[in-house]
Amino acid sequence: MVSDNYEIETIRQEIVTNHLEVTALIQDIQQCTGPLEFLNELNTEGRGKIAALRSSIDKLVNATELEINEKKKSELLLEIENHRAQMSTTMKAFRKANVISSCVIDKMSRGDLLASSEEQSNILRKRKDKKVLVDTSSQLTEKLSSISRHLAETTQRSADTLETLITSSEKVTGTERELVDQRQVIVQSGKLLGKYGRREITDKILLALAFAFFLACVGYILQKRLSWL
Repeated sequence: MVSDNYEIETIRQEIVTNHLEVTALIQDIQQCTGPLEFLNELNTEGRGKIAALRSSIDKLVNATELEINEKKKSELLLEIENHRAQMSTTMKAFRKANVISSCVIDKMSRGDLLASSEEQSNILRKRKDKKVLVDTSSQLTEKLSSISRHLAETTQRSADTLETLITSSEKVTGTERELVDQRQVIVQSGKLLGKYGRREITDKILLALAFAFFLACVGYILQKRLSWL
């Protein structure tokens, strides 16, 4: 029940708002002195406001049909009739204002109120300039959004690149450790090979000395035997 009351109250406020907007627009039409394009714009806007007012009243009708309390339903139906009568009066005022403005514009087209026509042209131009500004603002917003998305993608790519560099750095560090270990192994192997080389030379010298000693012994024995003979 509270929800229904809130909905009906919201619709009532919507009806009041739409009616005030239509009334204000009728006053603008009454004060319109041209050009005809400006009056046509006001008419288009006015028909939209009237359609919104009619839609609000229809919403109230739908809400009334769902009302269970007969007393409250009767009050709402009476309220709806008042709104419809008020809208009918408003539409008549809307048409009358258009007729009056059309007559004024017709007179102005003959040169009676040229200055006022120029003023209305300025108002129309301001409306068009406002529309251009809105369109430009929308385009700028879209461009800023595109730039923001591009920056986000660039940031993500930079993060991916940084992660790749960190991984590569870790691999390079591991390779460097392996090279250092291999270098140590090579140095130790070189020392061992040098040691073995020196030992081989020593062995060759000893072998040569032993062979020389052997030859000396053989020579000595032969010399002794020859001397005996």
